[in-house]
Amino acid sequence: MFRYILPFLGLAFVCCEQPMPKQTTAKVNVLDHVDPFIGTGFHGHTFPGPVMPHGMVQLSPDTKLNGWDASSGYHYADSTIYGFSHTHLSGTGIGDMGDVLLLPFTGGITEQKPVAMFSKSNEHAKVGSYKVAFNNFDVEAELTATTRAGLHRYTFGAAKEKRVLLDVGHLLQESWGHGNVVNKLEIIDNRTIRGLKYTKGWADKHKVYFYAEFSSPFTIDKMIVDGSENSQDLKNYEGKDIFTYLSFAELKDDSALLIKVGISPIDINGAEKNLKAEVPHWNFDKVKKDNQEAWKKELERILITTSNKDRLTIFYTAMYHTMIAPMIYQDVDGRYRGMDKQIHTVEEGETNYTVYSLWDTFRALHPLMTIINEEKSIDWANNLLLKYEQGGLLPKWPLSANYTGTMIGYPATANLADILSKYPESIDKKKALQASLASAAYNPDIIKLGDEPRKHRLMPLHNKYINEGVHIPADKITKSISYGLENAYYDWCIMQLAKMSENDSIAAVFKDRSKNYARYFNEETGFMRGKNADGSWVTPFSPRYSEHEHSDYVEGNAWQWSWFVPHDVEGFVNLYGSKENFATKLDSLFTVSSEMEGEHISGDITGLIGQYAHGNEPSHHIAYLYNYIGQGWKTQEIVDKILNDFYTTQPDGIIGNEDCGQMSAWYILSSLGFYQVAPGNPTYTIGRPLFDDVSINLDNGKVFKIKIENNSNQNTYVQQIKLNGELLDTPFFQHDDIMNGGELMITMGTKPKMN
Repeated sequence: MFRYILPFLGLAFVCCEQPMPKQTTAKVNVLDHVDPFIGTGFHGHTFPGPVMPHGMVQLSPDTKLNGWDASSGYHYADSTIYGFSHTHLSGTGIGDMGDVLLLPFTGGITEQKPVAMFSKSNEHAKVGSYKVAFNNFDVEAELTATTRAGLHRYTFGAAKEKRVLLDVGHLLQESWGHGNVVNKLEIIDNRTIRGLKYTKGWADKHKVYFYAEFSSPFTIDKMIVDGSENSQDLKNYEGKDIFTYLSFAELKDDSALLIKVGISPIDINGAEKNLKAEVPHWNFDKVKKDNQEAWKKELERILITTSNKDRLTIFYTAMYHTMIAPMIYQDVDGRYRGMDKQIHTVEEGETNYTVYSLWDTFRALHPLMTIINEEKSIDWANNLLLKYEQGGLLPKWPLSANYTGTMIGYPATANLADILSKYPESIDKKKALQASLASAAYNPDIIKLGDEPRKHRLMPLHNKYINEGVHIPADKITKSISYGLENAYYDWCIMQLAKMSENDSIAAVFKDRSKNYARYFNEETGFMRGKNADGSWVTPFSPRYSEHEHSDYVEGNAWQWSWFVPHDVEGFVNLYGSKENFATKLDSLFTVSSEMEGEHISGDITGLIGQYAHGNEPSHHIAYLYNYIGQGWKTQEIVDKILNDFYTTQPDGIIGNEDCGQMSAWYILSSLGFYQVAPGNPTYTIGRPLFDDVSINLDNGKVFKIKIENNSNQNTYVQQIKLNGELLDTPFFQHDDIMNGGELMITMGTKPKMN
C-alpha cells in the first residue's frame, strides 16, 4: 500500500474502522479566530497592522527596513519599531511601499532618529486594530484603519516632552533600489499637514499624497530637508528626504493624541476628500468597530464547524489573508491613476484595483473567490481588461499603476479563461481573447508604455521562440523550462477563450501551442529538462540543482517544475508510457531525499516533502494529480500532511511567502475538501476535508454545504462521496454544482479506498 511507499506520513494503520463521535461546537465569532501575527515569522512576509478588506491603507509597524524578510516591513523576531507607515504588501518576495511614517516618542531630540523598543508581551494585534506599549518611551500606540485612511491613538504618560516623528522620506528596501524622487510637505496650520511622497522602486513611478489632521495643536521642533535642518519658518518644504519633529505641549499627561491620515494616488485634494469622507470624526473606537464589522461580513462567507480551535484560527486567518489583495486603488470620488499614468474616473459600479500577484494567485486565490465572491471576481477580470486597454498589455504584477513585469508568462489569461468558464456572460469574450493574444505575441512595438523601464519583462524573448514554433533554447536564455511549461498552459487558456469566442482558427493554433510542454520532456530521466538550440539536452543535469533566477527553472528545480501540465494531465501521463510509470515517478517526488544542490539555491524552496516544495506555487497542484490516475488515497495522505504540518497558529505558521493570499487560499480550498487543478477548466477534485460541517454562503443567495461523516484525525481516507444524494463514481465535480447550492457528503475512514 501507499502507506509503506510514503513512510514519512507516520499515520497509524487501523485494521477496523471505528465510527467517530460527531464533533459539535456552537457558531463561532469569526473575528475571535483571526491572528494577524500568523505569517509574520519565518519567510511568510505578512504584516500585523489593521487593514480593511482590500483596503488601500495598510497601517502597520515597520520593524525591518532592508532584506528579503523586510518585504512587508515587519518581522516577528524584531523588537524595535521605526514607526507606523500607511502602505504595505502582504506576503510578497519583493518589498516596496512603507509610505508616510509616524512614530510617537518622549524626551529630547538627538542626531539619530528615534527608534522604539518593545516586548512581545506588550504587542497585540486583532482584526481592525494593533496596539503596542514601548519600553524606552512612555507611550502606548494604537492603530486602526478605513479603506483610504489610517487613525492613530497615542497615549502619553507623564513625560514632559511629548513628540511625534513625521517621516515623509522613510523607505522600505532602500538597499534594493527603492528611493525617493521627491518629498513635499506643507504646514496648513498647527493641526494640519499635507504632502507628497514620490518614489521609484519596484513600482517605478509611485505617488502617495497624504493629508494629516491632529487632535491637539503642535509646534515644529525641527524640520530636516535632505539631511540639513531648515531653520526658516516656512509653510512649504520640498526635497528628496524630509522628516520633522512635532511637539505637543498642550497635551495633558495620560491623555491621547489622535492623528488621522488620508492618502490618495491622485492629488492632495483627493487625500483630503478621502479622509473627510471616511473619518469625519475623532471616534477611534467607531472606526475600529466599523472595520471589524466589514471583516465579519466577509469572513462569514464560509462558516465551519469543528471542535479544533487551532484549525478555526488557521482557517479564518487564512480567509483574512486572502482578502487583503488586490487592493482598492481609487479615491472616494472615483478617480484613479491608470496604467497609462493618466487620471481616469471609474464608470458607475466599477472599482479600480492594484496588487494582482497573478503568477501566484491564479492557482487558488482567484478560483476561491469565484466561489465565495462572484461579484468581485468579475470586477477583477474586467479591471484586468481595463488595464490592457490603458497599457497595451495584460498586466504582470501591476503595482500602483506600474507594470512591474514580475514573474513569468502571461498569467492574467488564466484569470480571464477561468471567469468565463464559470460565468460565460461576465466579461467581453472577444476583448479577453484580444488582450490575451497581445500578451502571448512577440511584438514589442505594441506596448504603449512610454518610458516604462520594464518593457523587456512584459514581452520577453521566450515569447519570440514560442511564436516561431520552436522550443525555448536553454543555451540562449535562462528560465526556459518554467516559461515553456507555464506558457503552454496559458496558451491552453487562450484556446479556451478562442472557443468561447467561436474563433476556431485561433483555437486550433493555440491547441497546438498548448502541447509545447512535451518539447521539454526527457524520456531518459523522466524530467522536464533544458534543451539547447541544436536540440541537445543540457548537461550536466541534476534534478536537485537550483540557482535562483539563473537556471532553467524559476524559484525551483526539475523535481518541482516537471509536473506543471495542469491542463493536459492525460497527455502528460502518456509521456511516461502508462499510469503505473507515472505513479512511480510521482511517488518518488515525495520520497526522495530533500537535499538540494547549488551555491545559490532559491530561498523560495521551502515546505519540503521529498522534493515537493509547498512553500512555492509551482508545486501547489501536484498532490492532486493522483486523482487522475485512480490513486486518490495518495492525494488524501499528502494533503493531510500538508494541512497539518505546514499551516499552524504560530508566527511561522505559513511555510513560504504568503504571496498575497495564495498560500492561504490553498489551505482554504484543500481543508474544505477540494481543489481546482487547472483554472479555465471549472472542475474540482476531492482531497482530504478537515471540518465536520461547512456552509458556503454564495452571492446568489444559495448555500453549498459540505458534511463529513466519520471525521477524525485518524480517518484520513475518503470512502464515499455523494453530491445531493447521488454517489460520485470519480473524485470530480463541477463549479455549477457548487453555485446551484446543495450538499456534498464525504464519508471518511482509516483504510485507503483502492478504486
